[in-house]
Amino acid sequence: MKSILFASTALVAFAGAAAAQGVTLTGNAEMGIISGNGGVAPTDDNVEFFTDIDVTFTMAGETDNGLTFGASVDLDEGGDGSDAVDNNREDGGATIFLSGNFGTITMGDTDGALDWALTEVAFNSGSINDDETEHAGYNGNGGLDATYDNQVLRYDYSFGDFGVALSAEIEDDDPLVPGDEDGDVLGLGVKYGLDLGGSTVNFGLGYQESDDADAIGFSVSGSFSGVSLGLSMLNRDSDIVGQDYDHIGVGVGYTTGAISVSANYGEYDYETGGVDRDGFGLSAGYDLGGGAIVQLGYGDSNFDGGVGDRETVSFGVRMNF
Repeated sequence: MKSILFASTALVAFAGAAAAQGVTLTGNAEMGIISGNGGVAPTDDNVEFFTDIDVTFTMAGETDNGLTFGASVDLDEGGDGSDAVDNNREDGGATIFLSGNFGTITMGDTDGALDWALTEVAFNSGSINDDETEHAGYNGNGGLDATYDNQVLRYDYSFGDFGVALSAEIEDDDPLVPGDEDGDVLGLGVKYGLDLGGSTVNFGLGYQESDDADAIGFSVSGSFSGVSLGLSMLNRDSDIVGQDYDHIGVGVGYTTGAISVSANYGEYDYETGGVDRDGFGLSAGYDLGGGAIVQLGYGDSNFDGGVGDRETVSFGVRMNF
């Protein structure tokens, strides 16, 4: 990915810190056409033009005693400023980290320990409208993340092929609902990478809990000779009706030269109050070089009873800068 480096353009206020090493600006732009039918309010096939731009600022620095620190801001996901008080202390799309021999501390709009440990089952090129990950059967391993304001504190440490993480998302009291206390979300994650000489197998296990819900997930993924395979499983128990479910997802991807293709399938099995659903997604890409990729995506969603069934498709070009 190409980037533009603005050296020595910022100073970071941190005790004992040296001048920031630099600010890197990266981003992408997408354009093409999208189409879909079905849904809760069924629609016939329609075709629309699609454009999207995402810009990320990444800042990095190092202290005099060797600690590294940094932050990133995704302007496509940043807050809209509608709540001036909240936005002064929490930024959507922003993360800040401090790292050293002790491990890494990350705070902000980042993954909890469960999501950190598990691998998603969507591989390779992607699509301009994310059809392959927006179908009703897909689960991104978020667990209990975003139960409140999605401001997560995570500590992770790696030693050899092992990694471990702890995370917390503090309860965000709702002044409009007195006594609405669900408890902080606490998480634990572990992962292990097995090197088989030319191929790798990654295992992940994560757990999160609050006062009225808990989630446990497991994933295994591997890659060899251009092929990627993945399996993820997640169980969520909740005191809230309609939020208890078991989920399973599988995915495969293949890359050869400039061509990449992928497929994934997932299904939700609800205990009570929820509607069982499943779906699958497909994607294909052709790398034009220089950061430009032609992408095709398809998603198919199915709900028990048929209400909400839908299909989506997209075709266009993603340009990485």
